Amino acid sequence: MSPFRFFLSQDKDSPPSEKLVTDIHRRWKLCVMFAVAMVLFYPLDCWLLGRPSPETLVLRVAWGLEVVLVMWARERMDPRWAAWNDSLQTVLATSFFVGLIVLTGGSQSPYLSSTACVPLTIALVFTEATLPALLSGMVCLGGILGMWWAEGQDDSILVWALLVVSSTFFGTYGAMRFRKAQAAEAQVLIERARREALEKLAVAERHRAQTEKLATVGRLAANVMHEINNPLAFVRSNLDFLRTEMLALPLPESVRTELSEVFDETHVGVERIQRIVTDLKGFSRMDGEETGECALSDVVTDAAMLAAVRLRNVARLRVEVPPGLPEVIAAPRRLAQVVLNLLVNAGDALEEAKVRDGEVRISGGEENGRVFLVVEDNGPGFPPEVLPRLFEAFFTTKGPEKGTGLGLSLSREMVERFGGTIRAENRPEGGARVRLDLAAHRPAAVEGEGAS
Repeated sequence: MSPFRFFLSQDKDSPPSEKLVTDIHRRWKLCVMFAVAMVLFYPLDCWLLGRPSPETLVLRVAWGLEVVLVMWARERMDPRWAAWNDSLQTVLATSFFVGLIVLTGGSQSPYLSSTACVPLTIALVFTEATLPALLSGMVCLGGILGMWWAEGQDDSILVWALLVVSSTFFGTYGAMRFRKAQAAEAQVLIERARREALEKLAVAERHRAQTEKLATVGRLAANVMHEINNPLAFVRSNLDFLRTEMLALPLPESVRTELSEVFDETHVGVERIQRIVTDLKGFSRMDGEETGECALSDVVTDAAMLAAVRLRNVARLRVEVPPGLPEVIAAPRRLAQVVLNLLVNAGDALEEAKVRDGEVRISGGEENGRVFLVVEDNGPGFPPEVLPRLFEAFFTTKGPEKGTGLGLSLSREMVERFGGTIRAENRPEGGARVRLDLAAHRPAAVEGEGAS
């Protein structure tokens, strides 16, 4: 829809926007310029006729006034009558042009050669309707046939009639195809917008469901933490008592060493139970977590601990993240969720491919002022056709019972919120590799020293 027609479709009681007012002023300016041009081209008529022609001057003045009056009427007309106004304007403008041809020599007028262009021009101006181009062609054809009849039925004039018929056909056909193309393009845009809206809605729903699930886990962890911690306190106390009493007995050194190791391992197991419950509760609160600086090694340790259960009978997990890396800008629990998701995906791929001696490796380092984290495995890797779509929402190579296609999409969204990037590739030696690049936290004092 043109800006002018959009303006006409607005509520007359509402003030027009500044853009539409500017467009109306521009159209008024063009109308006035066209009306003035009609009069200024009068000397051309005199030159073609070899004499002054008051008739063509009157016609040109009337033509210019008609354009201005139609513009004035259209501003005040009900939008429902706009199409009829366009048709009337087309008939009047084409009639003035045919009249100019008659007054400047009829079939001998130099303007006659432009007749075939009139329907095409009208079709280009009024692309939203077919009737104006048809009416323009009919007026031109009627004028040419009238001259053919009045001037002794000179068959050479009929050539121009055929050209007018052809231009009218192509003009109306082209305008119709243009409207269909516009409608198809609009439908594509609508469908694309609808699909994007559905994807955003599904992602939001996924976020909500995930938040509710984590909140439920957090509430459960909070409720049972007290019940678990109390028995664990008794277990720890009894372990300490048993350790003291057992090691005080006169036992062989080998037995004493073995008992000490058993007590140490049991103590580590008790602490691990406490840590798992605490981590589950912490994960449930990550939606309210703010972005800040965090140690990448701590994040990886938390994620690896939670992923250990999934990878226990599938692959060996190797963690090679130096503890001395600069801190990164991220929300720790959200970043841990991303790493956990990558570890679980690697375990799923190794299990599905039934890889023997499977291995998942996490490594980190610093490069170009940023900190990177790499998660890779020795599985089958990503199929080439999958790589370009790996981070698309709802795209998954797993069955419906294992994946929704939102895990990697959400992971990318989280990483990008931290100002980081994530990309996937296949290892040359075989297997998949996912790399995260994160912004390193630089203390102000260090930055000042570097600047000096």
